[in-house]
Amino acid sequence: MRKTAFCFLLLWAAIDAAGADLFEPVRTSIRRQLVERQVPSIAVAVAREGKIIWEEGFGWADRENRVASNEHTLYSLASISKPITATGLMILKEQGKIDLDRPINDYLGEAKVVARVGDAHDATVRRVANHSSGLPLHYHFFYEDEPYRVPSREETIRRYGNLVTPPGERYQYSNLGFGILDYVISRVSGNTYADFMREQVFLPLGLTHAAVGVPPRLAQQQAIRYGTDGLPIPVYDFDHTGASAIYSSAHDLVRFGMFHLKAHLSDQKAILSDQAIEEMQKPTVKTGERAGYGIGWATNDTRSGYRTVSHSGGMGGVTTLLRLVPSKKIAVVVLANSNSPLPLQICNEILSALLPDFQPGSPSDPPNASRPAAFRPPPELTGKWKGSVHTYSGDLPFDLEFHGSGDVHARLGQQLATLLNDARFEDGYLTGRLAGDIGTEDANRRP
Repeated sequence: MRKTAFCFLLLWAAIDAAGADLFEPVRTSIRRQLVERQVPSIAVAVAREGKIIWEEGFGWADRENRVASNEHTLYSLASISKPITATGLMILKEQGKIDLDRPINDYLGEAKVVARVGDAHDATVRRVANHSSGLPLHYHFFYEDEPYRVPSREETIRRYGNLVTPPGERYQYSNLGFGILDYVISRVSGNTYADFMREQVFLPLGLTHAAVGVPPRLAQQQAIRYGTDGLPIPVYDFDHTGASAIYSSAHDLVRFGMFHLKAHLSDQKAILSDQAIEEMQKPTVKTGERAGYGIGWATNDTRSGYRTVSHSGGMGGVTTLLRLVPSKKIAVVVLANSNSPLPLQICNEILSALLPDFQPGSPSDPPNASRPAAFRPPPELTGKWKGSVHTYSGDLPFDLEFHGSGDVHARLGQQLATLLNDARFEDGYLTGRLAGDIGTEDANRRP
């Protein structure tokens, strides 16, 4: 009997050691690259089959005060806020307070989204949540060391709630859309967005180190955001809170991921049905040949045949990634307090350790991405075009002239003509960059 028990203990110790060794190459990679890439810190958490199998912090969460990162350090999540906000939206949907297929304007106040093309009635809650409503990208930062302050959400909608493509026509990633959704959550619930998320999402899921913004009780546990110069970035806020403003530790975020894997942890309440979780992960708009977006979640069919459900985040001093592999009940979190490609690389290394046949990317991705060809306008574009740029302060004349050589000359208002750089014409849409003054206070805060 003793011999059997002793053998069992040896076997258990061997299994535990094997589990620890599984991620040792990843640990080595993180430690090396934190130095090589000058990244202040990384925090990781990995769950499989309903259990957290690795969580750890590396480097400095706060260099100046010598605060080391760990699995409970609070990181700014940037756009991983979106699936968390979408979870709150789905709670109200299951309570019968929101219909995803009704127009978003039905849930707004005096300020409504306006269709510059198409019909605003077709901009449904679901289309706002899957980035196909026609709302533009929009990002607006307000730093504590500057005099500008976040306007009311009504004012933001008045200024920027313009549908610039017909609803349902195309995927167009929009922070503004999720800023409108957090406003809808507040209006429908009768609570502030921050309080609703704390009471209806974070606390029921046991996420004690997750919040909208940084609460005072956790201020000493946050990872300071650092710029590319290695210096702390002043604290900043947004007028699209639901898109960008949530903080979480790696430990709490992987538990959030486990809930969306339907892990049913004993200390978590079922804030959503399994059917609602599945609905969120079902792509309703295409973002690529084998990629799509559901309600707050991006989906991708990888080269190795695994379907992933994920969201990333990136802004000043932030790079984050949460990736789920539902078929294997795996959740991976990698958080950094600077801008770096390292979180994606580390996530792929973790998944390769767990799934030896794992290959990131879509089967349709070219094996070697080449530089885009030089721009040459098609015949139907060549020549002069006249139009206007609409702003909340008024409209400005806007002229474009396409030359057969590929040069595009642009003129805004009465300003000097300038080149349109990085011009591209794809799927009927022209994109590019130019210098100009559109005459609004918002735009003129920075060069």
